[in-house]
Amino acid sequence: MKKVHIIGLILIALGIAAMMSTISSGTSTFTTFSEAIATGKVVKISGHLSKDKEMYYNPQKDPNYFTFYIKDTENQERKVILLSAKPQDFERSESIVLTGKMQGEEFLASDMLMKCPSKYKDEEIYVKSKEASAMLN
Repeated sequence: MKKVHIIGLILIALGIAAMMSTISSGTSTFTTFSEAIATGKVVKISGHLSKDKEMYYNPQKDPNYFTFYIKDTENQERKVILLSAKPQDFERSESIVLTGKMQGEEFLASDMLMKCPSKYKDEEIYVKSKEASAMLN
């Protein structure tokens, strides 16, 4: 084999290794509120909306401030602060995936993905908060 072919194969192998490490580090598992408190880092939490608790959204006062409560997979309930507008049909969501971190007893969400029921197919709605993303970094 020529040196050019060997160098090419090494570069290809390095490229594949770099892509694999990026893919594996980009995938994350869901955690719970208790784990989020323990780590203090940005995490993903999957849960269900607590429909019996208060939701606060006043677009005249602050259109980018929405609070609500969710229960995680351990049935632990926490208040969530989303620095974004309240999504349409939020109350109909079946499940919610939040990205963010704990701030005291509250969860500051930078991203939210909602799975909503539909008559014909399941819909997913993604909400990203620029302000919360900046605060978490």
